[in-house]
Amino acid sequence: MKKLRSGYTTGACAAAAAKGATLCLLSGHVVTEAEIPFPDGRRVRFAFDTCTPTVTGEQSCYVTVIKDAGDDPDVTNGAVIGASVTVIHEPSEKHPATITIVGGEGVGTVTKPGLAVQVGEPAINPVPRKMIQSAVLEAVEQCCGSSPIHLRVEIVVPEGRVLAAKTLNERLGIIGGISILGTTGIVRPVSAEAWTATITTAMEVAEATGNTEIVLSTGRTSEAALQQLCVFQPEAFIMMGDYLEFALKESAKYTFNRLHLAGMWAKIMKAALRIPQTHVRFGALEMEQAISLINKLGRTRNRDYLHGSNTARELYERLIDNNDQEIIRLVCEEARNYHQELSGKPVTVYLVHHNGRIEVQTEDEQ
Repeated sequence: MKKLRSGYTTGACAAAAAKGATLCLLSGHVVTEAEIPFPDGRRVRFAFDTCTPTVTGEQSCYVTVIKDAGDDPDVTNGAVIGASVTVIHEPSEKHPATITIVGGEGVGTVTKPGLAVQVGEPAINPVPRKMIQSAVLEAVEQCCGSSPIHLRVEIVVPEGRVLAAKTLNERLGIIGGISILGTTGIVRPVSAEAWTATITTAMEVAEATGNTEIVLSTGRTSEAALQQLCVFQPEAFIMMGDYLEFALKESAKYTFNRLHLAGMWAKIMKAALRIPQTHVRFGALEMEQAISLINKLGRTRNRDYLHGSNTARELYERLIDNNDQEIIRLVCEEARNYHQELSGKPVTVYLVHHNGRIEVQTEDEQ
């Protein structure tokens, strides 16, 4: 198998663009590439897509980088990440350079508490801010030495508003564009890090906005089914995908009183079998294993009709066709027991049909 190629975060691209714009501005020359420091000490060279000195009255320069996310299916892969750097004539006597970082077009603004950035600030996370600061300071030292200078660095993502519509930003309270993210500067292809970080962030936002109960869902259809109930705030909905064990254990760190978990039959069955990661790449649902559990839970009936089922959906349909709905509820309750063991919290499980209808809602144990 081909080794998957790593790429670079929006934060790393923004830092590279900021350094390039600073070099162009302070040297008076167009630059085509620049090297920036990464948090782990490595240095990476970025090529610039454009480098444009501003010809208006103010001293500024605009540089763009095309984001390369490697083989990761990132919505921002191929996006233009730009930085405009302007000299502000307010020199500081305390520091060789004073850097003000702001968000421009396509960079979201934080409107809800619980994120790494304060409400009202541009959604440029702490590590990318440090990377931008370090990269710009290198350029200042290279061009000006220790001369005091005050620079304004504006990060821009021209298509940021369009890209943000494909993310969970709005739900997290990030409005008007994407977030400038990254803790290492490197995007690991198809890694769990992005998913788990999003789950954690969503829980932080849910708690900070006063939610005492949250909804964990395995997919869009399951989530939409509970949204139609209109009893939960938007911030209470958290897309956990296949990261069942992580999400449940992570929820234990917060003050939520109850969890609501929505999923379709195959995912619920995997939870009942105590399978911690429900993606098919970690193993398809074994039919005989599932049938064995069903027979264990419902001992009063012979279910030979289940043998030969090829998929989880076929297993479910055979149960329905044979008026065996009670065993479906027992499977959901078994899944609930597993959820409660992992989270240490009361859990209500909702079985969602593929047409979006809630088929089963478990009750509290007596």
